[in-house]
Amino acid sequence: MNKPLRRVAIFCGLLVLVLMVRANWVQFVQAEELKTHDNNRRVAIERYSQKRGNIIVDGHAITGSKATNGTDYKYKRTYENGRMWAPVTGYASQAYGANQLENLNDGILTGTDDRLFFTRTIDMITGKGKHGGDVVTTLNGKAQRAAYEGLGSKKGAVAAIDPKTGAILALASTPSYDPSSFAGMSNDDENAWKRLAKDKDQPMLNRALRQTYPPGSTFKVVTAAAALENGKYEDIDEKTDSPLPWQLPLSSKNLVNEGNIPCEDATLRDALRVSCNTVFGKLGDDLGKDKMREQAEKFGFNDPEVDTPVRAAESVYPEEMDRPSNAMAAIGQFETRATPLQMAMIAAAVANDGKLMKPYMVDQLRARNLNVVEQHRPQEMDRPLSAENAQKLQEMMETVVKDGTGTRAQIPGVTIGGKTGTAQHGVDNSEKPYAWFISYAKTDQGSPVAVAVVVEDGSADRGDISGGGLAAPIARDVMEAVLESEGNR
Repeated sequence: MNKPLRRVAIFCGLLVLVLMVRANWVQFVQAEELKTHDNNRRVAIERYSQKRGNIIVDGHAITGSKATNGTDYKYKRTYENGRMWAPVTGYASQAYGANQLENLNDGILTGTDDRLFFTRTIDMITGKGKHGGDVVTTLNGKAQRAAYEGLGSKKGAVAAIDPKTGAILALASTPSYDPSSFAGMSNDDENAWKRLAKDKDQPMLNRALRQTYPPGSTFKVVTAAAALENGKYEDIDEKTDSPLPWQLPLSSKNLVNEGNIPCEDATLRDALRVSCNTVFGKLGDDLGKDKMREQAEKFGFNDPEVDTPVRAAESVYPEEMDRPSNAMAAIGQFETRATPLQMAMIAAAVANDGKLMKPYMVDQLRARNLNVVEQHRPQEMDRPLSAENAQKLQEMMETVVKDGTGTRAQIPGVTIGGKTGTAQHGVDNSEKPYAWFISYAKTDQGSPVAVAVVVEDGSADRGDISGGGLAAPIARDVMEAVLESEGNR
């Protein structure tokens, strides 16, 4: 063979070798990546080729599947009371993908999860075809409805937790949206998506998990816990060292209270009952920013990985601040921010004698034949305060509801502990404040529910906005719904 032919043969051989390497690389190395790539239309066609499994509340499916025409996708998602349940389910759309539980449990719901291999094999042998499994939630239908209807046309959110286990019982956010409205591929679906994306009220924002607010006076529960845990005061009925007026440290300004209330040297019990800014601002300054931040973090602040399994936004107690800023942060202002879930966690930890359980809203993942493939086990998250101090704080919060700022949360025959909050925000507090209420219910069997409510009511007169007036009645209705469903009412 002459030299030119030999060169051509070597070159062709190298091309064949490169082709073989590339083919094997695609087939064995990139196979999984290409199989699940967003632009691989076959994946989407397969996902919507059969009915999707369901999300379950109280043994009842709140989702479904509907046959479609004129598209490669055979089935699209449907939702029962979609607006009420959207903060829990999220959406599953042929055009826009999925989020929240629909996305996080997509493998179970579509039947592709490896844990369903045995079930898929049996279905294939028996000719039943592939079918998704179910996601069984911890949600309480009556509590969710009470939360959603209580918020009504107002902008806001509700989170309710079982203090003993961390199970989420209600998760409402308003305004909301119907995930069914853009579940398909039609022009109507596209228009619905565009309207929601442009809506200035952000109906697709999950305010219960993903929005943080200044918690206002509800944060005084954390400051009270810090005072008890650090031995600043032991008796909740002893007078505190709290002058009136009290001047912010390193400042010429006084910290003011809301109205003419008895805050001079007030006891911890009375200071929480009437919500004294001066008492709790001075407590925050006396303790210092490090002890305040340490206490807040025990309740879950500054933790970016609170998964329910939908990840909650990080609630923040600021790290870098001067003394006057720390005093303001201690009463839930300055840069202190919290999700409604976080504030429900605070009430739950107090109700549970100081033990904070990790919040969760999926109890089981199960196959089509009802075999459980995953069962959640409640987990302790932290111990923010001792049982003794938690019980002192319970006494204080129960006084708030008995004859303080939270009387509208009272339920006859049930012990309720709570704390109101009216959080200022905007430049120089120019915006209408947020109304907060955190609470728990207590019966002879313990505390079955803790609730946090925040209301952004832009239509209300500024003077009418208060945690006790707007948020407490909603919390009361949610607690009552849980008590009724558990046979305690």
